[in-house]
Amino acid sequence: MNFKEIEKIIENFSNQQIAKLSIKQGDFEILLEKSSSAPIVAPVAPQAPQVLAPAPEVSPVSTPTNPVSLEGVFIESPMVGTFYHSPAPDSAPYVKVGDKIKKGQIIGIVEAMKIMNEIEAEFDCKILEIIANDAQPVEFGSKLIKVEKL
Repeated sequence: MNFKEIEKIIENFSNQQIAKLSIKQGDFEILLEKSSSAPIVAPVAPQAPQVLAPAPEVSPVSTPTNPVSLEGVFIESPMVGTFYHSPAPDSAPYVKVGDKIKKGQIIGIVEAMKIMNEIEAEFDCKILEIIANDAQPVEFGSKLIKVEKL
């Protein structure tokens, strides 16, 4: 592994939501970890007290915090990388909502370390919802597509 590849790995790692990454290739090994220290907060100068009017009562409104239903069957990412819906930016996506696909059919690509890894369906299914956006960073186990087994 050359210096440019190591530099790119470090750059990609710093832009991801993961805390730890270990890579071993032959006799080369690298371990990257992010510190979990709290951000430093600058001291704030005290201000004069302010008198505030009481806030009007508002009835609580229930809004979903995450529109993606966590119930059901999903095709998940087998690795950390960037998920793509199609083989090229100007190409049609591999699957669309409503498609019925067979076991082994490609549903998308996860790019990891400049390698394009085709993600295949592990069973016959119908696409119910596409969860991951195109060019979205994903982690191991991230839900990519919600499906119904056939």
